[in-house]
Amino acid sequence: RLKELEVPKLGDSDVHVKMLAAPINPADINMIQGSTYAILSPLPAVGGNEGVGEVLEVGSRVAALKPGDWVIPADAGLGTWRTRGVFPEDLLLKVPKDIPLLCAATLSVNPCTAFRMLADFETLAPGDSVIQNAANSGVGQAVIQIARASGLKSINVVRDRPDLPQLVERLMALGADHVVTEEMLRKPEMKEIFKSIPKPRLALNCVGGKSTTEMLRHLQPKGTMVTYGGMAKQPVMVPVSAFIFRDVRLRGFWMTQWRKDHAQDQESVAGMMDALCQLIRRGQLTAPACTEVPLQDYKAALEATMKPFVSSKQILLL
Repeated sequence: RLKELEVPKLGDSDVHVKMLAAPINPADINMIQGSTYAILSPLPAVGGNEGVGEVLEVGSRVAALKPGDWVIPADAGLGTWRTRGVFPEDLLLKVPKDIPLLCAATLSVNPCTAFRMLADFETLAPGDSVIQNAANSGVGQAVIQIARASGLKSINVVRDRPDLPQLVERLMALGADHVVTEEMLRKPEMKEIFKSIPKPRLALNCVGGKSTTEMLRHLQPKGTMVTYGGMAKQPVMVPVSAFIFRDVRLRGFWMTQWRKDHAQDQESVAGMMDALCQLIRRGQLTAPACTEVPLQDYKAALEATMKPFVSSKQILLL
């Protein structure tokens, strides 16, 4: 429900933030549904894990932020679907104001997830390739662009759909090298792709089920598949032969856990944010396709997020 709440009193270490824009991500929905997500906010709670706001006022002990600065959540669970909030300073990260608003609003989850998965599991060099499913998702679009900027080739798997040619065109415009449907993963055409680029050492899985098993066939021996989502709500099935004869590695990734593990390592966090902001400034990383929705229309935005074949992220304007 949309409710009017009192803004809490500003403490010495607090920051009063006017929220500007906040997206609706699948994980936000999972948290509201409650049963499928590893973190749940104590109730009553405000939804939303991502967004950007402007600092209005700071407490007397706040040193790193000042009125006018842009901030994003330092961690999940902040509750960004609101017009105003008072938050402890350590829950916020300052971001530069010279990047587009929608890029800032969608910076802390999907691009960070894409960046870490490309950097942390395999040592990839220009010319190497990566394969991913759910390539039209927010993370998928960021993977395509970061891979392109790093000189990596991307093979992007999407579900077949009525507007497939338009989707392929859009992903190719972002920098995708190949876009294939899940059905094509089994077909001989895949051999054609691997005549011009090497088989991937890294696979990124956000789906599960059959899509994952098919994608795994194309992974190099000793390659790694990283699972970061399960949109099909089906387990990851791996043929025994892939383990024995090709020694593939299966790993998992959750951005929230990475942030917990690096809470004391501000250099890693700052380095990642800086790298992403540089890509944005150079035009090599854009916000995902977005639909901007006023907060009072939140019900329509939630419904749109849960529809199948969605290629546009709903962003609440606050």
